[in-house]
Amino acid sequence: MRRSATGPRAAAALVVALLLAGLWFLSGQGSDWFAEGQDAGASSSASTDPDSGLPQIDEDDLPEEARETLELIDDGGPYPYERDGIVFGNREGILPDRPRGTYHEYTVETPGVEHRGARRIVTGRAGEFFWTENHYESFESIQR
Repeated sequence: MRRSATGPRAAAALVVALLLAGLWFLSGQGSDWFAEGQDAGASSSASTDPDSGLPQIDEDDLPEEARETLELIDDGGPYPYERDGIVFGNREGILPDRPRGTYHEYTVETPGVEHRGARRIVTGRAGEFFWTENHYESFESIQR
């Protein structure tokens, strides 16, 4: 006698499939897929810079060392590191695509680190300021 496909095995398989789909969605992968189908006219998050498309961070929310670096930039120096002010090439392509020479980088000191560390502020020719705490892996647009 043959068993029906609607027995306990099929029910268990369905439960496992639903659980896996739920975990996938909750991990963020599913929500990204769902968001792609939303209307292009839907409003975007207020925490995204409309010019760069990057997340925003308020200057007051930066670490103290980053705020000190911003003051040095505003004052035109002097800078503590020889390489401060050099051209940032944007090889990662995370910042908006601009001609070479548009961006310049400045070191943000990291407590307990004896070298330049990973934290930087990158400035743009049009007065933009960007913050990275992971050596250019990601950026936030600084709101001043």
